[in-house]
Amino acid sequence: MKCPVCSKNIDIEGADSKTGETAFGAKEIDPSKGTRQFHDGEWYFLCSLGCRTKFTMSPQRYLAGKA
Repeated sequence: MKCPVCSKNIDIEGADSKTGETAFGAKEIDPSKGTRQFHDGEWYFLCSLGCRTKFTMSPQRYLAGKA
């Protein structure tokens, strides 16, 4: 899978693997392996926190033409 912001390849298993747990039981992940963002009923995987920030600010910019 490719990052919708920069088109870098993403290892989905690495980006979604649990590395720990918060005090309240939420899953922690290693953002250096990738991250994800929920938008319009769907999860999108991104290669970095920087790309996730760009995607969060303007998702339609990166999703245009991907219907």
